Amino acid sequence: MKRNVFGFAAALAMATALTAPALTAQPGGGGMMWSTDDPVLQRIHTEAMENSHLERLGMQLLDSIGPRLTGSPGINRAHDWAMTTLQGWGYEARNEQYGTWRAWDRGHTHIDLVAPRLRSLEGTMLAWSPGTGSRDVEGPVVVVPEWDTPEQLEAWMSSEVAGKFVAISFPQPTCRPNRHYTDFGSSGALERLNEERNEAMQAFRQRVPSPGLLRGELEAAGALGIIESNWSNTSGTNKVFSTNTREIPTIDLSCEDYGLVYRLAEHDMGPVVRVNAESEDLGEQPVFNTLGMIRGSELPDEYVMLSAHFDSWDAGSGATDNGSGSILMMEAMRILSEVYPNPRRSILIGLWGGEEQGLNGSRRFVAMNPEIVGNIQALFNQDNGTGRIENISMQGFVNAGEHFGRWLARVPPQIGNQIQLGLPGVPATGGTDHAAFVCAPAAAFSLGANSWGYGTYTWHTNRDTFDKLVFEDIRSNAALVAMLVYMASEDPERVSTEQRVLRNNQGVVQDWPTCQPGRTSSN
Repeated sequence: MKRNVFGFAAALAMATALTAPALTAQPGGGGMMWSTDDPVLQRIHTEAMENSHLERLGMQLLDSIGPRLTGSPGINRAHDWAMTTLQGWGYEARNEQYGTWRAWDRGHTHIDLVAPRLRSLEGTMLAWSPGTGSRDVEGPVVVVPEWDTPEQLEAWMSSEVAGKFVAISFPQPTCRPNRHYTDFGSSGALERLNEERNEAMQAFRQRVPSPGLLRGELEAAGALGIIESNWSNTSGTNKVFSTNTREIPTIDLSCEDYGLVYRLAEHDMGPVVRVNAESEDLGEQPVFNTLGMIRGSELPDEYVMLSAHFDSWDAGSGATDNGSGSILMMEAMRILSEVYPNPRRSILIGLWGGEEQGLNGSRRFVAMNPEIVGNIQALFNQDNGTGRIENISMQGFVNAGEHFGRWLARVPPQIGNQIQLGLPGVPATGGTDHAAFVCAPAAAFSLGANSWGYGTYTWHTNRDTFDKLVFEDIRSNAALVAMLVYMASEDPERVSTEQRVLRNNQGVVQDWPTCQPGRTSSN
């Protein structure tokens, strides 16, 4: 089904053709062009651009607190910091438990190649990996051989694995990003590289058909540890997730260092690595969402929500996934506390735990707080990087476009003219936390941003750090979000949750994909 997409200009024309004033520069507007003389909107812009706290918030969250793996001490520190910060701005704030999770704490990871030469290797443990007990564990590296029958593989397991590290990831033929072959290679260089790489990868998958399942078999066979590399196709970046080993460490090496170790092992050059890694399994522990609210002066039982997931993977510091969305929503709350302290509807922020494990925090909030969810005027969620907001789907809510048309008509075009509205859009049933609310149904919307290489460079990688944030864009987003929250709060009409109907080719009404509940316990 083709989606109708309208840009900012179309939305403005749709909603305000008869009523919108001409665009004019307003006093105190910082040179911005405005289609409204609303002083609150202008003060929001001034506060966002001239008194931004984003850099400070980012340093506190990403540099000082750091990674926020679900169930780790790091995310607990972050929840306490966010709650205290919101309270300092005058909000009612609390950490609300939504379940439990297997808690785990990362220590240091030191990895060295000690033969046939000495080299410190770039790498880290995967999340929830056992450590080495604060001692050096040293041993040769082997790779999975070619085999024709399961019996041959089993024989290798029983005779060649014990006391060794086993490399189980595909060794990339090059760690240069594809763009180098496009920019500097001869004609067809990238196509030839990809053809060779795909052929080699298919052959490798015959040897190692399921690395995740193989880990447990290698652990049972007495391996010292597992060595992987989850390269993201961009220089220096690895996707770093979690492991299922229980007794031995799983180490993720950079593309370059993994290739070095793998080649040495593949060609019988005697690689030996030494690993010293610390981690602590803390058992089942409570996990939380951070909530902050200011009561509405006229409609306190109706809510406008700001939403972002607070947890992260922990190879980097979770800057664009999703520190950027979290500090964006916190900064919007700070701005509103300064310029809109007596909202018409209640304003509520949710910083969700457990998004990476299945939207657990937001889904549990929906289940635990029906009186709030059933009275949401609008929820604005952000979770895909650091760029300027460019697209907003109406999630299948057939009347939501009318509200966004009116709201965006009052936003300065310098902030809003790049935004595409998906009308009426398709209800989200996964991806990120707004989906938990759409499934209620509640009028929840995801604010999609320009990628800045998010998918390959920062998303779930070891390079997702403070320096990747583009604060110019986040400042613009903070102004936009605060404006949308203000206008949704003041809107005299409720945003309807009537959703479009899905029919098959025979005209029979179909259900939208069902919303699957996330786990609330690691057991």
